[in-house]
Amino acid sequence: MSFYTDAQRSLQEEFDSTRLAGTMEAVIINDELDEGQIEFIRSRDFFFLSSVNASGEPTVSFKGGDVGTVTVIDERTLAFPIYDGNGMFLSAGNIAETAKIGLLFIDFETPQRVRVQATATIDQSDELMASYPGALLVVRAAIDSAFVNCARYIHKHERVETSKYVPDADGAQPLATWKRIEGLTESLRDGDAERVEESGGTITGEEYGEALMRGDS
Repeated sequence: MSFYTDAQRSLQEEFDSTRLAGTMEAVIINDELDEGQIEFIRSRDFFFLSSVNASGEPTVSFKGGDVGTVTVIDERTLAFPIYDGNGMFLSAGNIAETAKIGLLFIDFETPQRVRVQATATIDQSDELMASYPGALLVVRAAIDSAFVNCARYIHKHERVETSKYVPDADGAQPLATWKRIEGLTESLRDGDAERVEESGGTITGEEYGEALMRGDS
């Protein structure tokens, strides 16, 4: 089966890239990772995750952690954690519904990138849970395709610091500032409301916006 859909093929024909697209499929698209891609993924501490729900509506999210936040189990399988977020579980819910995901790994300093398309599952009792302190779920992704992408449109950025919210070895992390916004405490899960008081109490939406602009959210 071709890597491309009929709609993609139609656009390739319209813009005279059918031959190029065919060459790209033959040369760079694989159903497993090579050694260079494995080392690159292991060196990343963040990635972008896309998923789609049963109605075909997509979402994309940023996933961050320590270096090696994505575990390369083997050349055909990846795993990564779902940490505490805003409680919406958009990505995890989509995985439960359709299983189809895309992962984009980028080094903004070099720059370079690797793209992966996979079929995934979620599990809160996965044996890798112990490897990700603070994780709520572990996602396992069976690779459908992987390839290196041209980096010419990636703007170079300098790394400044690691997020203070990455869980430590015991799974502990500071309370997210947005959880202190007035009116939200009643909706927080057990334990977080008490942490709001420990963190200095509630703040206004305006105060949160100011913290966000300072990079202190």
